Amino acid sequence: MRLIFTAFLLLSHIISVAQNRVTISGFVREKGSQEQLPGVNVYIDNTPYGAVTNTYGFYSLTLPASDSATVSFSFVGYEKQQKRVALRTDTELNIFLPTITQLEEVVVSARKQEDYVSRTAQMSKIEIPIQQLKKVPAFFGEKDVLRVLQLMPGVQKGTEGQTGLYVRGGGPDQNLIILDDAVVYNANHLFGFFSIFNSDALRSVELTKGGFPARYGGRLSSVLEMNMKEGSKEKLHGEGGIGLISSRLTLEGPISKGKSSFLISGRRTYIDFLAAPLIAREQRGEDSQVKPGYYFYDLNAKMNYDLGSKDKLYVSGYFGRDKFHANEKSSTSETRAGLDWGNATATMRWNHVLNQKLFVNTSFIFSNFKFGVSSYSKELNSDGSLDDEFSLEYDSRIRDLGIKTDFDFYPSSKHAVKFGGQATFHKFVPSALAIAGTFTDNPIERSVKPVHSLETGLYIEDTWQALDALKVNAGLRLSTFQTEVKTYVRPEPRISAALRLAENLSFKASYARMNQYVHLLSNTGLGLPTDLWVPTTARVAPQQSEQIAAGLAKDFERPALTVTLEGYYKKMNNILNYKEGSSFLSINGENANELSWEDNVTSGKGWSYGGEFLVQKKTGRFSGWIGYTLSWTYWKFPELNFGKTFFPRYDRRHDLSVVGIYELSKKITLSATWVYGTGNALTLPVSSYRAATDNFVTRITGDGKPAINWFGPTVSEYGQKNSYRAEPFHRMDIAIQFHKKKKRHERTWEFGVYNAYNRRNPFFYNIDEEMVILPNVMPATPVPKYTLKRYSLFPVLPYFSYNFKF
Repeated sequence: MRLIFTAFLLLSHIISVAQNRVTISGFVREKGSQEQLPGVNVYIDNTPYGAVTNTYGFYSLTLPASDSATVSFSFVGYEKQQKRVALRTDTELNIFLPTITQLEEVVVSARKQEDYVSRTAQMSKIEIPIQQLKKVPAFFGEKDVLRVLQLMPGVQKGTEGQTGLYVRGGGPDQNLIILDDAVVYNANHLFGFFSIFNSDALRSVELTKGGFPARYGGRLSSVLEMNMKEGSKEKLHGEGGIGLISSRLTLEGPISKGKSSFLISGRRTYIDFLAAPLIAREQRGEDSQVKPGYYFYDLNAKMNYDLGSKDKLYVSGYFGRDKFHANEKSSTSETRAGLDWGNATATMRWNHVLNQKLFVNTSFIFSNFKFGVSSYSKELNSDGSLDDEFSLEYDSRIRDLGIKTDFDFYPSSKHAVKFGGQATFHKFVPSALAIAGTFTDNPIERSVKPVHSLETGLYIEDTWQALDALKVNAGLRLSTFQTEVKTYVRPEPRISAALRLAENLSFKASYARMNQYVHLLSNTGLGLPTDLWVPTTARVAPQQSEQIAAGLAKDFERPALTVTLEGYYKKMNNILNYKEGSSFLSINGENANELSWEDNVTSGKGWSYGGEFLVQKKTGRFSGWIGYTLSWTYWKFPELNFGKTFFPRYDRRHDLSVVGIYELSKKITLSATWVYGTGNALTLPVSSYRAATDNFVTRITGDGKPAINWFGPTVSEYGQKNSYRAEPFHRMDIAIQFHKKKKRHERTWEFGVYNAYNRRNPFFYNIDEEMVILPNVMPATPVPKYTLKRYSLFPVLPYFSYNFKF
């Protein structure tokens, strides 16, 4: 910490100017709700001086004193505001921005975009307006943040229907997912078909794929930062919706008008109510009864309170759970199985304005992810006594307790300095156990010792307007990870820059080194809750990546378009994978207490490079984007694929997304998406055959020839790992929304079609075997025939939903 404060004092001494300068500072809020707005552009008209509000809506501008100047505030989706102020003394100026609500205003407002992408040093960053997100066609009508992000360049889709993110060659565990400063370890509902994030509760969504600022750390591939709404301080509002598989409701309003507010948002599926009558049944001719069930829910809550003009307190949390169970019972047997997983996060944040140039936020953070599997079965003899018994228990947990402090310092109009630190105490419980046999004959108990570790990070970064045409963000992060026997210390330099080549055209470049100290072990690559979170240890080193990127950014005023073209190269070291044939399950209690996940993994390297193109329009009657990615990803593990380089499963050569939203009128909105992607890289047998057995020749026919027994075990031969390329993936979704404003509320009916032209995209492949009789072969002996079959998941699926707002 002393290093950061020394650098801070040195920097402030070098760049401070003592005479004839004044500072304008304050907060920018949304008119009506009084929510603080991040990312608002604040600038002095006809001068090069400007700033951007931080996560909490605070800004600060230091500039030469003068009689007066016009200060402008602009933000996409809000009406631009201008204020004439005297610049003789330091001034506090708080602004309320009204939202653009009328269609005509959207049409005629040709935004003079001082929020141009070409004028920022940051690159490889995606921001999605929440209102635009809600108009994109959705799977079963569920508006999902992660599904929309999959439509962006550089973000690969996984398997059909999955919400996993694969960013620039990285896996799902290499994405740092943050909700109100708390880390979310598993973002999936319904085994990955939906994410846990309810868009009604979100205020902002930002994905950073490269050029990472020094304030972020702990993952290799991306940072997905989401902030919840604060809640209206003026009056009670609500919104919600009823869909095919779930319903949701959000309420927000004042606790003390003008000073404090609350937000609470809940969602629950009713798949269990709809599916139970269809699945649960009494089997005819048997006394067996099957009772399955599944549901998920999530709850977001937030409270904020103004302690004064310079102090604010926020308390927020997320709680979600998925539960599946299936029970079967008969007179001679009983089986019970269940899956249960969920996340819980809680954050308390206090931010304080120390003076007009210095802002500080301190957060206390809790995060917990837990997954459990339970299975029990027993067989009874005819007299009712126990014949056999089997039980499986699997429990995986990770819990974090952390503290984080961030400072924003604005010494002059040419510098915006951020510095701070964080510490996180991890508690891992990686465990898996299977027990077979009668308990009375084979009792086994296993207690797993939790693994404790401490992860810290100190950082400093400066966004510097070096020249009128050059803006630089440079920083350094020092990360550490302490286990029970070893401490890792890793410096992480970061730099990104934008050089303005012409009006609204910039060349950008960046370099970032990242370290990752927690790992997700997966046999499927899907990022499912069944995967295992484990820490860095003395035997398992941290993952590390280095990424360079460069590209062009161009902004257009009419039409209001942003165009970016980027190329990147990323190298990854110490990435983890399971060894061939390994398992973290202990069967029959064999070596149950000695089993270690470290014995089952191997580390290797990876490379990813490619190019990304994005043209995006965020405002107007017609909005949307086109994103295209051309990329290559390679892995190399000494203990996999005979040490040869291979493609990981989600290497995808071509990936294209087209999204269009058209407001036909105030009452009708049309939207459509079309996606295309190269097929996944898979490992499939190159041949299969029946193996010979001791009784391979079973008999001698009448003419003295042997008759062959084709019923030996099936043997499959494999070539190179992931050498088979699945068929291309493509799909179109369409939707239409009907809006109507009533006296006390607004309502929207949405009708849509997922996979409109019924493309049977591959979900998985299987080698099917059937016995056939070859023609013209005597005697007529059945022989096995092997066929590669493709299995699809979702055909054309119509849906509807009803949404309301008051």
